[in-house]
Amino acid sequence: MEMKRRCVITGMGVVSPNGIGTSAFSQATLAGKSGVRRISRFDSSAIEVQIAGEVSDFDELAWVDKKERKHVSRVLPIALCAASEALTSAGVDSASLPIEDRRRFGVIIGTGGGSQEFTEEQYRLYFHGQLSKMSLFCVPTGVMGSISSDINVRFGLRGPSHVVTTGCTSSTDAMAYSMRQIESGRLDWVLTGGADAPISLGTVRGFILMRILTEKWNASPEKGSRPFSVDRDGFVLAEGSWMFVLEEYEHAKARGAKILAEVAGYGSTCEAYHRVRLMECGEEPARAIELAMKTAGIGPENVDYVNLHGTSTQLNDRIETRALKLAMGEDRARQVPMSALKSQIGHPQGACGAAGVAATLVAMHAEQIPPTLNLLNPDPECDLDYVPDAGRRKKIEHAVCNCIAFGSKNSALVLRRTA
Repeated sequence: MEMKRRCVITGMGVVSPNGIGTSAFSQATLAGKSGVRRISRFDSSAIEVQIAGEVSDFDELAWVDKKERKHVSRVLPIALCAASEALTSAGVDSASLPIEDRRRFGVIIGTGGGSQEFTEEQYRLYFHGQLSKMSLFCVPTGVMGSISSDINVRFGLRGPSHVVTTGCTSSTDAMAYSMRQIESGRLDWVLTGGADAPISLGTVRGFILMRILTEKWNASPEKGSRPFSVDRDGFVLAEGSWMFVLEEYEHAKARGAKILAEVAGYGSTCEAYHRVRLMECGEEPARAIELAMKTAGIGPENVDYVNLHGTSTQLNDRIETRALKLAMGEDRARQVPMSALKSQIGHPQGACGAAGVAATLVAMHAEQIPPTLNLLNPDPECDLDYVPDAGRRKKIEHAVCNCIAFGSKNSALVLRRTA
């Protein structure tokens, strides 16, 4: 009987509001260092929300030529930087790979807004009569699929080049799609993860109209993202990229690669309920978690840690808490430590699932759970162990990484420690 092909993570790269590079991100995440700050990308003084999870001191021109920069979105240099680190940490020099290896090496990434801030700028130039300043590539760059193509071109990878965009579950779903490609034997490795750069005036104003961004903490940005706190009033918009090399287990062993973890399970559901709201019952987010555990071959008793979606909105945090109780049983849910990375970096939209996976890998290897910040007064309806304020020592064999998205979507991954 043929053994099932297994999917493992052999490389990771990070461009995050709380640290550029895996080392800086790891240190900041374990220490509970906030990357939320006042917006510098544009003048926000005239609008209600003036804070975001920005990646500061990032040199875009180290990744995109100066002449080329006007033709691409900020999301591309951020993605290229994280992708390059992921390949390097996996011990992969893509330029030296034989052609057949590069043909079995896919690029599958998740993004929510993609190049939306670039498109917004093109419209601004157009409606201000500055056509000569518009990019020749305003259409192809504005198409989300171009992000993965540009990554393929940069690293010479000739496998499938796909972009998954399912809102906040985008990078979770992209990683799962990558896992399926490897398990089925179609590919041996995939460069995957998420990238988003949505911090633009139009996008921020759009979220303000929806009344889901926090407006209370402009004077104290690091306090703005406060998942599960009784005084939470909305999320903090963020940007960043978290990329991984996923690889077939025997393929990784044969080349002596260091294995960070196994992607062991995935579940995805849709409530079919509303464009942005969640049903109060929490049944479908719970079912996504249950499916992820089932495909990983584990039960709630095997889960050592949950990386939460934890957006800091009233609705999401309350219902996610309810979903964990349904999926794991209330008694077990109360025993499992959980934390929300968004309390440190804000909400990077479609890249948030990959960010949660990165934080979970950090926790696994440090044997320390990152803290949830700003949880001074928990909501009585949010009554699980969110590891507030300071990290906690814990060996993690299995972890659930949870995501919830607009459009009634829910997705979860299970990571497994490997020997």
